[in-house]
Amino acid sequence: MTSIDERLLESKMIQIEQARAWSPRVISKFETLIRSGDEVSIFRANPLAFARDRGVAEPEAIDLFLHAARAGLVDLHWDILCPHSGLVLESFGKLRALRSHFVCGLCDIDGQTDLDNFIQASFSVSPQIRRLALHDVDSLSIEDLHWKLKFADSGRLPGGTRFVDVLRTLVCGMTYLPPGVTTTLQADIKPGALSGVNVQTQAGFTLPVAHSSGPAPGTPGIIRITYDGQRFTSAMSTVPSGPNVFEISNTGAKRGSVLLINWPPEIVAMPEKPTLEFDPYVSGGMLLTRQTFRKLFRSERVDEEEGLGVRQVTLLFTDLKGSTALYEHLGDLSAYALVREHFALLDAVAQQHAGAIVKTIGDAVMAAFSRPVDAVAAALEMLQRIGHFNFERDQPAIFLKMGAHCGPSIAVTLNENLDYFGQTVNIAARVQSFADAGEICLTEALYTAPGVRELLTRQNVQEFDVALRAAHEFIGSLVDRSQSARAALSQTICQWASYQFWPGSIPCLGKDFRLNEERQSNRAACAIFSPAGFCRETGGAECAGGCFTMARRSFT
Repeated sequence: MTSIDERLLESKMIQIEQARAWSPRVISKFETLIRSGDEVSIFRANPLAFARDRGVAEPEAIDLFLHAARAGLVDLHWDILCPHSGLVLESFGKLRALRSHFVCGLCDIDGQTDLDNFIQASFSVSPQIRRLALHDVDSLSIEDLHWKLKFADSGRLPGGTRFVDVLRTLVCGMTYLPPGVTTTLQADIKPGALSGVNVQTQAGFTLPVAHSSGPAPGTPGIIRITYDGQRFTSAMSTVPSGPNVFEISNTGAKRGSVLLINWPPEIVAMPEKPTLEFDPYVSGGMLLTRQTFRKLFRSERVDEEEGLGVRQVTLLFTDLKGSTALYEHLGDLSAYALVREHFALLDAVAQQHAGAIVKTIGDAVMAAFSRPVDAVAAALEMLQRIGHFNFERDQPAIFLKMGAHCGPSIAVTLNENLDYFGQTVNIAARVQSFADAGEICLTEALYTAPGVRELLTRQNVQEFDVALRAAHEFIGSLVDRSQSARAALSQTICQWASYQFWPGSIPCLGKDFRLNEERQSNRAACAIFSPAGFCRETGGAECAGGCFTMARRSFT
């Protein structure tokens, strides 16, 4: 029976429960997993699998495991997965320990690690709460070392077959290699190739299998192999087919292990190994764009000398229109308080859409999202929420101008903060500079990303071309045209005019726009969508003077 420290578990569960508001029964479902989950499911727990199997929203499940890790109930690990075998190549307890280069001895490949590609954030129950056999690697059986600890069983070949199921049929032997000892394995080898790998160090070898031509068919061949703790060396360049005895001598100072695989000719003949399809998991890149992770694990750092690649991240830049005039009108303290309120609003929206505020630069914000559609959805809601924010306050309105782009980047640590560096950052910031008040500018790469075009079907999207560092990118400008947003935007424009922040402004014609629905709609149409200053209500005069001048390019 599993031993659980009941008092410590209860203490940690209370701490997690009080961390934030949770949906009904989420805490009890998590406690059931900790108490009764099988060893593999709680040694390398996947929040997305937990969400799927127990009917919990994925963002809440991720936050739940992050809070559990912060409380010390589970430990967060960064696992590097081989894309072709599902082998857990290395597992690190700290982000800064992740390397930018990986090697798989089984597949005989190496490559660059990307945070959002085959780096899995997994969670293991703390041994102080519930001790597992997998916590003590040195005591594992050779079978458990491979099939429970080192191979991810969710990796599937094209067609849906689990790679581990195929691999098991090809294994012809596995054993530990005690130091200073020669270990013997016997196997009947078929045509193809023979590979051996130490799954803990990634030392490996591959030998072609030759047709046996010995004088005594059925007599085992003797294959001598030396392992020195870093590499395997074979005394023969080929392995004869048929029965063989493998004598593997460990001349190193530490215990090793070996897994022998007899690959068939059809696999050997493949020009390249197929990439596996894994069940959804929380990638390292996804975790870096979670506001909860950034708040709870501020001490996590990327190695400053290397940085880590991210194949795709969506970066959203926001800035305030007319902030200089705002500070002049309200004074530094009051304006700064207003700006901080707007920061808190944007932070909440970003977190709601699975994103994170990376940093603030003056009045500007840089936010990151793992999925492009989440970034655009967040930007639309930011516009709407700022409109309501302005409507509910008796102060000068604030206006956002936003730009976003998606692409590869490098995750780095700058000024004690997890940040992004590279051309994608530069383009996103540049795109934001083309936006005016109430506008969101997107690059074509972002606009054509999965789900984005469909999200914007009811928005007013305009296209134009600009040069971005000698690379021409289509940029779309859009404004939320929903009924509620139009009313809010009309009000915010009017507020700017009434405070006379803009030269030539006159008393705003839209002050009474709330009298009835028809009048409200007309005011919004005039202030936001009139193409050339022609006011349908006054018969030709410009609406609200300077405030319309400010809005003309943004809302036509």
